[in-house]
Amino acid sequence: MPSFVVVLITTPSRAESREIADGLLKGRLAACVNILPGIASRYWWKGKIEAAREQLLIVKTARRKLPALIRRVKALHSYKVPEIVALPVSAGNPDYLRWISDSLRGGPPRRARAR
Repeated sequence: MPSFVVVLITTPSRAESREIADGLLKGRLAACVNILPGIASRYWWKGKIEAAREQLLIVKTARRKLPALIRRVKALHSYKVPEIVALPVSAGNPDYLRWISDSLRGGPPRRARAR
């Protein structure tokens, strides 16, 4: 079973969130992207504390897809320095992890093993 990551990406708008999510899904760089609207972000930028209303993307993918995912997000994102942070998945539902793997390949899902 490949190793998996959950990637966090913030965006400035619903339209940009959907464009990035669709770009990742169509390119088989993500199996699933959750879009959480209306987050309040506070951060350092150019020596000042800034505030913004943003959207948060939660992306499920394989670690091996991460370099291509980062390139794609940077190509689609309007921020000069977009947040793209990958967190390792240490464990999970084996059927769900298999579904991620199958989704990234683009083939039909494998049948879960009976236990």
